[in-house]
Amino acid sequence: MRLIFRNSVHHLESLLSRADFVNGNCPTSSLRLFGQPVIVRNVDVTRKVMSVDCILIPSNLTNAINLVAANFPSIEVIEYDDTSLITNDQDVSRGPSLRYMNKNPVIAGLEQNFEVPINSFIYYSLERGLSVDSVIYPWDFLDIVQKTLRSEVTRTLISPNASIARTSVIEGPCIIEEDVVIDDFCKIKGPTYISKGSHVGMSSLVRNCMFGRNTRIGFNCEIAKSYFAGNARISHQNVILDSIIGENVWFGGYSGTANVLLSRKNIKYEILNELGEKFLLDTGLDHFGAVVGENCAIGASVIILPGRQVPQDTVIQAGTIYGVNHKE
Repeated sequence: MRLIFRNSVHHLESLLSRADFVNGNCPTSSLRLFGQPVIVRNVDVTRKVMSVDCILIPSNLTNAINLVAANFPSIEVIEYDDTSLITNDQDVSRGPSLRYMNKNPVIAGLEQNFEVPINSFIYYSLERGLSVDSVIYPWDFLDIVQKTLRSEVTRTLISPNASIARTSVIEGPCIIEEDVVIDDFCKIKGPTYISKGSHVGMSSLVRNCMFGRNTRIGFNCEIAKSYFAGNARISHQNVILDSIIGENVWFGGYSGTANVLLSRKNIKYEILNELGEKFLLDTGLDHFGAVVGENCAIGASVIILPGRQVPQDTVIQAGTIYGVNHKE
């Protein structure tokens, strides 16, 4: 059976570095779940259900090709010229949901080709078989993070090389890897995944989060329903909610990402249309924080308003309310 990845439209530019564009990266080769690139996970899941002997990847996605070839040396990887784009066939204001690219459930041995968007998440359940979620918008990825936390973090696993203060509470299923330090009087509420070398400072609350390697949270912070790509430095008394934080991001003290509008209406997110014009898209969500690109520096006492994206390498000066010109 051939697993065919197709080029697909996405609005995840804030999650990619400038080097990603130069080197032919796509979001699912740059973003990781439980420390593993999403595209590698996708191939893994597919192989558990089907006999995959060949994988086709568009030739412009160099990093995806290299990742798949390195992780699956026994499978033939073919580059091909894919000039078409798979677009979302649903209401653009709502974003994608579960759907099969082949229009029918996949049954092992009965399909010669299994085509999926390159920017997608493949998962398996006994009830539905193989299913595909397209990842077009940042909130799609955040939803996938929460979905995988609920389905895969089902019991508490703490590395013997982690340091958990006796006064801290681990509640619900959590995975805490080696060299993680949880300081005094913290609460870690699952499902949560904390990767190697991370640190949670005194009196902080972490709930329903995924931390990449070396994520450092200061004291007296609240971090909820958020994704950290890794190597972030979050200073003291920050509140980060329903947000995606790229690699090598710094937050000064007393800063945060707001996740609810005062009007309680759905949050809108600024994207570019096919003509390169900016417009506000209804996310369909009344809770959504910020998307902060890699290498950003956020000063002290900064508030990032709901639904804002902070481009890579941005510096926000202390005391700023970021996104006040964003018209809801």
